[in-house]
Amino acid sequence: MKVTIHKLFDYLLSTTTEVPDCVLGFSLSHSPRLRDFIGDLDPNLSLDWNGVSFQGLPALRAHVIAQAGLSETCTPDDVLITAGAAEANYLCLRQLLSAGDEMVTETPGWPQAAVLAKAIGVQLTTVKRHEADGWQLDLDALSNAVTPRTKVIFLSNPNNPTGQLLTQAELHQLAGIADRVGAWLIVDEVYAGLEWQGPRAPSIAGIYPRGITTGSVSKALGLQGLRTGWMICRDQGMIRDGVILRENSSEIMNILGEHIAEIALRPDRLAPALEKARAEGRVNLAMLDSFIASQPRLSWVKPQAGLIGLARLQGELAEPFARRLLAAPYRTFLLPGTAYDEPHHIRLGVGGGAEVRLGEGLARLAGCLAAQA
Repeated sequence: MKVTIHKLFDYLLSTTTEVPDCVLGFSLSHSPRLRDFIGDLDPNLSLDWNGVSFQGLPALRAHVIAQAGLSETCTPDDVLITAGAAEANYLCLRQLLSAGDEMVTETPGWPQAAVLAKAIGVQLTTVKRHEADGWQLDLDALSNAVTPRTKVIFLSNPNNPTGQLLTQAELHQLAGIADRVGAWLIVDEVYAGLEWQGPRAPSIAGIYPRGITTGSVSKALGLQGLRTGWMICRDQGMIRDGVILRENSSEIMNILGEHIAEIALRPDRLAPALEKARAEGRVNLAMLDSFIASQPRLSWVKPQAGLIGLARLQGELAEPFARRLLAAPYRTFLLPGTAYDEPHHIRLGVGGGAEVRLGEGLARLAGCLAAQA
C-alpha cells in the first residue's frame, strides 16, 4: 500500500514558503556549530564509509550504550547506527510487520509508526492518552488492546508531544504485557536526556529481550542536522535484519555524522552539553509556564521531560489559529495539535536558542489570542 502523508508533515510542507520572525515550536536544544567539533576531527578523515563495521563506528556504538545506561546489559554489537531515530523506527517496523499483523500504539504520539503500519496493511489499535489524566498512558487500556495477534507495541518515552514519562515500574509492566503474547516493544527515546522531574527512565532494550530502544543526537544535543541515530536490541537477528534492510535503502551511515556524533557522545563532552541544555531548557520552560498561566485561553500539563508540550486552546480550532498566527502581522510559527489528533491544542516548544526569539514570539502569541477573545 502507498504511504500516506501524516498531518504533522503535511502542515510543515504547507507552510514552508512562510518565513516566520519567531518560532514557538522548536523541540531541540540550541544547535552547536561545526567549529565546536573541528578541533577533534582528523583533517585526513576519508569521507568514504567507516571501513570497519556496517553497524557504525565501534566507538560511537559504545557511547550509545553508555549514554543509555545499558553498559551492564548490552554491548556495542547490540547497536545499529541509523540516519536518525526515524530511520531506526522504519527499519524495525518494516522488518517486523506484515499485512494482517496487529500493532498497538498511543495517541497523542509520534505518528510515524501508525503511517507505516497502515501502509503495510497492519491492523492498528491506538490507546488514547487523556489530558484529564495528565496525559499519562493507561496501562490497563493498553493491556486490553493487546491480543495474541499483536506483533508490535510502539511508544515514545518521553512521550512526543506531551513530555510525560513512563517510570521504571511502568516499563517493566509494559514488558510483561508484551511478553504475554510474544510481541516486540519499541520505545522511541529521542527526547531522553532532558528530564525535569526525576532521573532518566531505563531503556527498554535492557529490560525486555524483544525490547528495542531507538534514539538520536537530535533533540537533547541539538544535532538534528547530523541525521545520526540508533537502534539498540539484544536480539542479533533484529540487528542483522536492520542492516539488511538499510543496505537496500540508505545503505550505510554518513561518515561525517558518525564521527561528529562520536565526539558529541564522549563522556567529557556529553555531560556538560546536557547540563547546558537542561539549564537553558529550565529557564525557557519556566517562562512558557508563566505565560500560559497568564493567558485565560490557554492551559496545559507541564512536560516532565523535553522541550515541547500540548496547550489547550479555548474558543477555536488549533489549525486556523496557527495559520493566522503565522501570517502578518504576527509571523510566528507553532504546530497545531491536529498533527497529533488533538485539534483543540497547540504544540508549544522552547528549544532553538536565541534565534527563535522566544520572548517576542510569546508576546505575538498573546496579541493573537487577545485579538480573537
